[in-house]
Amino acid sequence: MTISKVDLLNKQFSRSLIGYSRMEVDQFLLELADVLGESAEAHKNLRRKLKQMEQALKEYRQRDETLRDTLMSTQKMVDDLKVAATREAQLVLDEARAKADATVQRGHNRLAQIHEEIEDLKRRRTQFEVQLKGLLKSHLEMLEMSDPDRDKVEELESKLTYLKKVE
Repeated sequence: MTISKVDLLNKQFSRSLIGYSRMEVDQFLLELADVLGESAEAHKNLRRKLKQMEQALKEYRQRDETLRDTLMSTQKMVDDLKVAATREAQLVLDEARAKADATVQRGHNRLAQIHEEIEDLKRRRTQFEVQLKGLLKSHLEMLEMSDPDRDKVEELESKLTYLKKVE
């Protein structure tokens, strides 16, 4: 049985000669004690549940804070990794560009060297052609020498041949 505040306020006991009916008052007090006991037990249970829920809420808040801290730490690590990766990528690109520039420069230098060698070979060819033409010209002049000289050489050669046979 439940007794409300209104029930208490509206409760009327029968009257007897000496006052209220003792039996009704005792019965009502027993009922009221039961209701108060149940109410106190329910109140105690509710307080226990409230403590449990407050403890669970505290744990959830701690977890939430831990998760938030972890998330922030992770985000910072990700940001740091991105910065480091960007920096490293830039270094790799700079190094590759420097190597490419050096390779292109070596290629240009080698090309200039080859052009110089070609020019040197052209000069040598021209000198050789000039020397060869001079040599050919001098030999041609010797071939076209006057006949007496040639005859004299031929005569000497024939004498030499004769002397060799005689011996």
